[in-house]
Amino acid sequence: MTLVEDPRTAPPIRWGILGAGYIAGSFAAAVRSATRAQLVAVGSRDRVKAERFATAHGIPTTHVGYQDLVEDPQVDAVYVATPHSQHREHALLAIAAGKHVLVEKAFTRNAAEAEEVFAAARAAGVFVMEAMWTRFLPHVAALHQVIDSGEVGEVVTVQADHGQHFAFDPTSRLYDPALAGGALLDLGVYPVSFAHDLLGVPDAVQASGVLTETGVDGQIGIVLSYGTRAQAVLTTTLWSKTPTTAAISGTEGSIVVEGSFYAPTSFRVQRRDGRTWEFSQPTPHGLQFEAAEVARRVAEGATESSRLTWSDTLAVMRTMDEVRAQVGVVYPGE
Repeated sequence: MTLVEDPRTAPPIRWGILGAGYIAGSFAAAVRSATRAQLVAVGSRDRVKAERFATAHGIPTTHVGYQDLVEDPQVDAVYVATPHSQHREHALLAIAAGKHVLVEKAFTRNAAEAEEVFAAARAAGVFVMEAMWTRFLPHVAALHQVIDSGEVGEVVTVQADHGQHFAFDPTSRLYDPALAGGALLDLGVYPVSFAHDLLGVPDAVQASGVLTETGVDGQIGIVLSYGTRAQAVLTTTLWSKTPTTAAISGTEGSIVVEGSFYAPTSFRVQRRDGRTWEFSQPTPHGLQFEAAEVARRVAEGATESSRLTWSDTLAVMRTMDEVRAQVGVVYPGE
């Protein structure tokens, strides 16, 4: 079952990487090893960090600061990999320079900021997409095929969790309100986006959470309701490495997605009639699929992806806005 195009068949594109942290390194490694794209420049406010990153990933040009990066004529598309609190600013910077943009999840701090970024992209005629890599992975394409075929009947429950253990550190971006910290935007965005992908925009949102000493969310439980009986039951936490699995239950069977459900993985289908089967397609990295999507859509002259539209991202942001409102998390300046 091959449902996703090989990222190596995507047209070449020249990437500039804005930010030189952990996720930027993962993206660079995936692009370099599994696509035809070029990594042409990296920008960081820390010269030493930029130079180390460039050396590690074979990037020929380094920039101190971000303005020079987005204005670099070698760069076709900018990958924004800074903290959530800076996504709006840095996406707008790249758009103003006429660059296409891939923005790490969560796309921005809130839906209002996301709308501002999309309005700027629309006016500039450039491509912009949220870097929710899960939407482009082979097992997720296979999940859609299984569900759409009626294999498990009408979906009534989606369950997903994403928790990681982070010791309390008020200086860490995960615990810092000024950097839009907390479990939801960093980890919970995965199960929320997964539920949106499979069930759509919920009719109702219910959330209960516990805050950290710094006022960001340490743990949240979420129930999204759809129509007369479908629900998504989602959890996220900064305080435990959870199984990070997902389950999709329907009237004719169920699907268990192995952890980490949001990364390349396998799943098992168990039908009510007793038949079982498994999807497994080992895939290294994973971030190359979202990078390939950008390259393909840019080559077509599109400004958004049909697989993850601007409306899709806005819907996820609105759900997370409502979750934060219910648990009482407000970031400085909101």
